[in-house]
Amino acid sequence: MGCLIMAAGTFLIAMPHFFMGRYTYERPPVPSANSSINVSPCARDSRNPTVIPTENPHVNLGTGCDKDFGNSMWIYVLLGNLLRGIGEAPIQPLGISYIDDYASEDNTAFYIGCVQTSAVIGPIFGFLLGSLCAKLFVDIGSVNLDSVTITPADAQWVGAWWLGYLIAGGIIVLATIPFWFLPKEQPRVETGKTPSTPSEQSRFILEEQKEATTEQDGVHLLNMAKDFLPSVKDLFGNPVYFLYLCGSVFQYNSLIGMVTYKPKYIEQQYGQTSSKTNFLIGLINIPAVALGIFSGGVIMKRFRINILGAAKLLLGPSLLGYLVLLSLFAMGCKNSSVAGLTVSYQGSAQISYQENEVSECNVGCKCPQTHWDPVCGENGLTYYSACFAGCRVSNGTGKRAEFYNCSCVGAPMSQPGGGGSAVAGPCARGTDCSNMFLYFVVTSVMTSFALSLGGTPGYMLLLRCIKPELKSFALGIYTLVIRVLAGIPAPMYLGALIDTVCLRWSSRSCAGRGACRFYNTDAFRYIYLGMTLALGTVFIFMTAAVVLMVQKRFHPTENKAEDDGCASSALPQNGNLASNLHLLQTTHWAQKETRL
Repeated sequence: MGCLIMAAGTFLIAMPHFFMGRYTYERPPVPSANSSINVSPCARDSRNPTVIPTENPHVNLGTGCDKDFGNSMWIYVLLGNLLRGIGEAPIQPLGISYIDDYASEDNTAFYIGCVQTSAVIGPIFGFLLGSLCAKLFVDIGSVNLDSVTITPADAQWVGAWWLGYLIAGGIIVLATIPFWFLPKEQPRVETGKTPSTPSEQSRFILEEQKEATTEQDGVHLLNMAKDFLPSVKDLFGNPVYFLYLCGSVFQYNSLIGMVTYKPKYIEQQYGQTSSKTNFLIGLINIPAVALGIFSGGVIMKRFRINILGAAKLLLGPSLLGYLVLLSLFAMGCKNSSVAGLTVSYQGSAQISYQENEVSECNVGCKCPQTHWDPVCGENGLTYYSACFAGCRVSNGTGKRAEFYNCSCVGAPMSQPGGGGSAVAGPCARGTDCSNMFLYFVVTSVMTSFALSLGGTPGYMLLLRCIKPELKSFALGIYTLVIRVLAGIPAPMYLGALIDTVCLRWSSRSCAGRGACRFYNTDAFRYIYLGMTLALGTVFIFMTAAVVLMVQKRFHPTENKAEDDGCASSALPQNGNLASNLHLLQTTHWAQKETRL
């Protein structure tokens, strides 16, 4: 039922596309393919301006006022995400608890690692599907694509975002089928333990709680409601659980913010298209995360790591991952040279952000300052539009448009009608930026693997530090807190911080600010990586506190003298140290369990 609800929410998110009209975008007047008229982008200053009417329904020349019909479409996205959250909620807490209940203790970590890995494989196909949809125009199937005059590299391009939701919803419907064939009753695996050899979890709980409590498995709904507050008090009174929960909030704030704005960061920092960005993330980054989670489960199973080892395995790779992340501060590209924005029209001096984009070379063009349609001049500078470049002659249509006699592009001002040329689209970043992007990809893969290596040990620590009857409840509280305190606010406040470094906003025809077209890439890098590292640092300190607390509570050798009077001389003289410690731990916990 959860999967069916999640599928319904996924379909609902795609509905705004079918309720709204066709997408419109701004383009300067250009000649059609069968026209012999050359339109001057700077013709607005002439006494007889040439205006070419367009039959393309997608082109908006800035006349009139945009309809606000789409302002209510966010409600469908909100309701769809609510349904997705409701449907997804039972899968993780109940599924993980199901595995822990019916799998042997030696295999639990491995199975949970497999489940977590498979959950990461989904985003791999999601990013690849997103990459494909981003290449397709949003109104594909209902318009003639030959009439579209912009490319995926254009800032105004909108891909077929809705198509991915339809495909994903169909796959979720198919995924519901196997769940209906699960048996109503599943036989539990015998662990082979005797009362004298309690499990690691029970030994840890006995040490922490100082008393043993047993409850019946079959609890009525009324009793569950009555025990809700005591259960919450019991969970948050567990210092290991509480510290791990608080640390996870900071960790997921860091990771969710980083993942949410990673495509935008790559696009703005390295000049990559959204399609290529999604493809690289899905093909390189996400598999590294999946490999890290799977490797954590394998390590837990292969070396039979206990609770203390799980806590250390959570701390060590995370610390290494954030240290590697520090190197990304040095792997950035310089701001693009945009005339009137980051450099002067002469291309040399840095200018303030408040400097007007109008210069002596284009002051007579009276260009619309709300229009953003960048062109690349032959001098290597990017201009707001062909009009701001002072171009008088255009050749070709939208995607292959070329402009000549551009007064702002490297021509002497004294030469009347003279000037350089420009082509549609911003200027390329150069080979240095391409090399930096390669270094970024390699470092990002290493960071993703290191940060995800502690995923499975973290889950095992969470499961083993609480009472068995509270596992599902504890995982549910954990999931709720993470999503409310990390999943919701992280994209909001990080997005607000990123917006503060926007250098060029688009404007709507009626009123109000549109989307950001150009960022200060240096400030973007410092905010994006700085917030990720700051939140990760808090997580590291809290995880270190968890390790110390687990080491103090879990190791019986530290408190054996005050607990049962065992001395160090009680160690057998024969056998290796590991066997002796194991025997000492078994004897100690057997005695304590007998007294309790």
